[in-house]
Amino acid sequence: MQYRHLGHSGLQVSALGLGTNAFGKRADFEESKKIIHYALDHGINFLDTANIYAGTESEKIIGQVLEGNRQSVVLATKAGLPKGTGVNERGSSRYHLQMELEGSLKRLKTDYVDLYQIHTFDPGTPLEETMRALEDMVRAGKVRYIGASNYFAWELMKALGISDRFGLNRFVSTQVSYSLADRTPENELVPMCLDQGVGIIPYFPLAGGILSGKYGKGEKAPEGSRAQTDPSFQRFLNERTIGLGDRVSEVASQLDCTPSVLSLSWLIHQPVVSTVIVGASKVEQLAENLQSASLELSAETLNELETASDSFRHGEPFALYRLP
Repeated sequence: MQYRHLGHSGLQVSALGLGTNAFGKRADFEESKKIIHYALDHGINFLDTANIYAGTESEKIIGQVLEGNRQSVVLATKAGLPKGTGVNERGSSRYHLQMELEGSLKRLKTDYVDLYQIHTFDPGTPLEETMRALEDMVRAGKVRYIGASNYFAWELMKALGISDRFGLNRFVSTQVSYSLADRTPENELVPMCLDQGVGIIPYFPLAGGILSGKYGKGEKAPEGSRAQTDPSFQRFLNERTIGLGDRVSEVASQLDCTPSVLSLSWLIHQPVVSTVIVGASKVEQLAENLQSASLELSAETLNELETASDSFRHGEPFALYRLP
């Protein structure tokens, strides 16, 4: 397993991180436990969850599985997206963040999280309030590093500026949809993060399966796939995206690897990327994706992939979670 620093911080994380959105939903407790142990046994040290994943089941499962073994992982969670229907059950106000952190710590059975991330920008709360609340959490020893998620480049830069102005802890990372099928972060966010020392943590690295080779031209969506279980996903399946998936599959066959492994490896090769979140509902999925951490890509292959996906630098992001 490769390890690299999370942004310009001293914290080292595995090139592949384990996303736990499926825990308590598509993966029950026993399967989730197997996935976590397999990840740790194979060098993954970064586990990413959130206060709203599977209700709160994802955090609860992680807390139970890691009990007695907390020191072996870099544990990351998030807050900010709606947790309930109350007016203070969302956003990044001091009120909401402190309440949600305490809930997450209880469910995770720990007295601190290594990375606490704001799940999305909150236009209704002054950024200074958010950054000072996070600073207090760090000073209290309940949070070690702070990160953002789903921030536009200008929002993230403003937050960094406030931290610098008042001598507060800075965001060391940001999560964003980033893949060969969604290169929109390269327009503004990537150069800003490279300049400011913020590490990017891509989510949806396989664009919901488009880059896995499972959706072929004229073929029926596989049983149980996202295209079958989520009707709204059909909007992403068009000649352009399926064509990209086919091209990635062709390159992968030349390298004797799967399209998923190749797509993940491309992200790992991006200098701005600190760790790539891969979700899993079965151990077998994680076992396959782990191969991406050791796959070396030539300059020729990287150029071939970037040329094939160049048009995906423009248009709308594949995914973006914002407060209404």
